[in-house]
Amino acid sequence: MARLPRLVVAGQLHLLVQRSHGASPVFLNDDDFTLYRRALIALAGEHGVAIHAYALIPEQVLLLATPSSSLSFSRMLQALGRRFGADYNRRHARTGVLWEGRFRCTVVDADAHLLDCIRYVESAPVRAALATTAVDYPWSSAAHHVGRLTDAAVTDHPSYWALGNTPFEREARHGRLLDDALPAALQQRIADASVKGWALGDASYVAALTELTKRRAAPLLRGRPSAQRTSDG
Repeated sequence: MARLPRLVVAGQLHLLVQRSHGASPVFLNDDDFTLYRRALIALAGEHGVAIHAYALIPEQVLLLATPSSSLSFSRMLQALGRRFGADYNRRHARTGVLWEGRFRCTVVDADAHLLDCIRYVESAPVRAALATTAVDYPWSSAAHHVGRLTDAAVTDHPSYWALGNTPFEREARHGRLLDDALPAALQQRIADASVKGWALGDASYVAALTELTKRRAAPLLRGRPSAQRTSDG
């Protein structure tokens, strides 16, 4: 069966995962993290991508972002691969690609799952045993969201403002959310959606997205069709 095209919808929230080639660590020192983040900021602006949360961990990059066009993500990541990759290979005296050829991506219902996905992204270093708490990891948006610093990479999603009427209220509530681990079932659902490319939302959201894009946004039901479905066909 032919693979469906990647589902990217302009103006919608997305969760992206870019994995390293062969699961080898890409970020080996602070310079690697710093230079990637600097290139990410520049190229996100150049290609019309608003980043709402991110985490850079040695074997992968996680982004929660909104594209201005259906090509914004692919163009941004291709440019990142060229700019960061060439410099990285020169500095580390190596050759070859750094990333898997195809990044993973899912469309997210922002009203239902914005905060879930921010927590999922910013908690990635904790899941990878790189930090004890999300806010202590220096290469994610967590410190920005709890008010420890202002991160030029981050553009708050409009729905994020529902966390509180003032920056202090939003920062305090965000910190409390990060202190509570996502339920295991929800964490697995987000992970599955990001890997498989199916939309993250309820049935009505998926149906509306399917109608908008004319592409399946959820897997087909398994098993033989029911008698009612057969007779209707």
